[in-house]
Amino acid sequence: MSSKNPILGLCQQATFLKSAAKVQQCPPDEGYEVAFAGRSNAGKSSAMNTLTHARLARTSKTPGRTQLLNFFSLDEQRRLVDLPGYGFAKVPIALKEHWQQHLEAYLQQRHCLAGVMLMMDVRHPLTDFDTMMLDWAEASQLPIHVLLTKMDKLTFGAAKNTLLKVQRELHNRWPHTASAQLFSSPKRIGVEEALAVMSGWLELTAGDEAGEE
Repeated sequence: MSSKNPILGLCQQATFLKSAAKVQQCPPDEGYEVAFAGRSNAGKSSAMNTLTHARLARTSKTPGRTQLLNFFSLDEQRRLVDLPGYGFAKVPIALKEHWQQHLEAYLQQRHCLAGVMLMMDVRHPLTDFDTMMLDWAEASQLPIHVLLTKMDKLTFGAAKNTLLKVQRELHNRWPHTASAQLFSSPKRIGVEEALAVMSGWLELTAGDEAGEE
């Protein structure tokens, strides 16, 4: 990577903090958090691992395995949160409703939440779940950055056209909170752009980088 983004040094020392089934079980509501969200088949765990240069999130051939809010500590004041994948897992309706209830509570009540990285499959963007997440973020005045994942599955021209359509929709419906970019975990496309967004939310500067290169 050409630029030295301060978040990378922190990610190298990232540690699992705890899991929570509901907001009341979360770590103390202080510092800064960036949450990762997305439908269970949108490549959320792969994107999180690619961005952090670590295997923080479990990847699985069975989408929907993440059923808790999983917290990872970057330093004493900064955390990443892997939110439950939603909408694809073969689980009872009651459990899906439980996830939805506590996802909404987390997004609307968590004061330290600085922003949400929302993964969407570039071939199937703006699903009902995606628009629900965007609505929640807008209601909470919370910045949300869309990663259009799996762009390597399309030609660059087709992926770019989808990006432009999504950006137009975001501007029309969620103009104050949402932005978007293309992303590919296998090809590592869009990593620096996404890391720059995360670092801004976490209020990181070059002087915050942990350790020496």
